[in-house]
Amino acid sequence: MTADEASVPAHLDTTTYPRTQHDVARNIHLSLTYSPLDPNTYFAQIASPAAGANVLFLGTTRDTFEGRSVSQLSYTSYPSLVFKTLTAIAEAAVKAHQLKGVSISHRLGVVPIGEASIAIAVSSGHRAASWRAGEEILEACKEKAEIWKREEFVDGGKEWRANADRDAEGNLILKDRS
Repeated sequence: MTADEASVPAHLDTTTYPRTQHDVARNIHLSLTYSPLDPNTYFAQIASPAAGANVLFLGTTRDTFEGRSVSQLSYTSYPSLVFKTLTAIAEAAVKAHQLKGVSISHRLGVVPIGEASIAIAVSSGHRAASWRAGEEILEACKEKAEIWKREEFVDGGKEWRANADRDAEGNLILKDRS
């Protein structure tokens, strides 16, 4: 091991990924990875003969943000906290919507334009529960998951952002600091 490798904190060591958790009883699959996300994997994870609806959401890197050209995004996290948060989010969704399966996967590191940074897949007996659950899971992940994003712009600028800083339409959420 080189001195540089020894100085990298364990949660940033890309050789220790993907990191996954699987709750067999609830059919919940969670993952953090530096590799591209594969939608077929997430559909296979949520498969159930009792499911009449399967919904997949992919959040992808777009090429602009507030009129500025984006070159790429980069994500980092603290996995032990993220997995606790994602587990609570998934368990709440299973209970609230009687889901047959949940898969939440988030990409770390550099995510180029057009590639997915988050994949959420859910299955349920009927479509209404899957649609609602998928949206609720996404919003809860953005609000609560300990994942941070650095936007890198074509002009060389870089800005760190917390997912909770923006709503579903991309509008800035002003927090009361009183």
